[in-house]
Amino acid sequence: MNADRHLSRRTFVASLAGLGFAAARAQAQGFAGLGGEAAGFAPVAPGRKFVFPDDFGAHPEFRIEWWYVTANLHDTNGAVYGAQWTLFRQAMAPGPQREGWANQQVWMGHAAVTSATAHRFSETFARGGVGQAGVTIAPFEAWIDAWRMSALPPLSDETFAPLQLTAAGTDFDYALRLDAKRPLVLQGDHGYSRKSERGQASYYYSQPYFTATGTIVIDGQSNAVSGPAWLDREWSSQPLAADQTGWDWFSLHLDGGDKVMLFRLRQKDGGHYFAGNWIGGDGRSVPLLSDSIDMTPLAFTDVAHRRVPTQWRIAVPSHGLAVDCAPLNVRSWMGTSFPYWEGPIAFHGSHNGVGYLEMTGY
Repeated sequence: MNADRHLSRRTFVASLAGLGFAAARAQAQGFAGLGGEAAGFAPVAPGRKFVFPDDFGAHPEFRIEWWYVTANLHDTNGAVYGAQWTLFRQAMAPGPQREGWANQQVWMGHAAVTSATAHRFSETFARGGVGQAGVTIAPFEAWIDAWRMSALPPLSDETFAPLQLTAAGTDFDYALRLDAKRPLVLQGDHGYSRKSERGQASYYYSQPYFTATGTIVIDGQSNAVSGPAWLDREWSSQPLAADQTGWDWFSLHLDGGDKVMLFRLRQKDGGHYFAGNWIGGDGRSVPLLSDSIDMTPLAFTDVAHRRVPTQWRIAVPSHGLAVDCAPLNVRSWMGTSFPYWEGPIAFHGSHNGVGYLEMTGY
């Protein structure tokens, strides 16, 4: 496996030479080069004050950024679906933003829909500075080509809602409205999310309380759907250490109303780094320390010539959580230019519910 060739919503590889951006080629250190040198870009440090709506927008002084939504959906007959929408920004060089085709930002979009029997995905790339992709704050809109995440008036700075989400591929499309009644949640330590014991970190907030309603079309079949959705916003300049090879990330919607975010960053020496947040139904977010989280693969699937752990046991004893997680579709493989696994899951045990799992670096 060549770690240079993997990308996820959390990891926009700096190698885009195949698209004609030869200057974007970076030396890979750690997973997808994200442990590489970040000189000239803004650092991530504790104590940042988040300001909305400004932090809905882009942060070009940082190297890497994404706007990411997953939705666990069902139709009126009880059939289950998943939807993913992701916009990535990658700065090819630090410094003041240049105009037009000289702009140093490169953008990428991923979209997918999943059912028990199908997983459909698409990707698109764009250069910054020429209107192909970008983010505006007033009114808020994040776009790449015809894919849109747009404000529906009146947009609340507290909840980042309501929003309209649209994307389409050759064999799928969706249009979803996202509503929320609770405020955004700062992940990690008040939005400072550590990724190792050696200083790597990101700024990270979420809206885990979205409710999605709308329509999904798969292979020509249209379905009215609804269900919980989760938005992540994250940006950094050097989020991983050089010896971290990938990660496993969970977002969990517990039936009782609580939300849980967990991740495991895999290290070459086996000393994996764990972190997460327990988010109460009241909106209060409590960081989960590495030694309080257990994530154990239970079963593996051979997909796209890789052996991927698709069933997991998750435990957070301090909160009484002990659940087994299984995917809706074990073949939720994002066979994009930089492939990874991402799809909807359900879990049962001490708590029941649904969520999303992303796995990179396999």
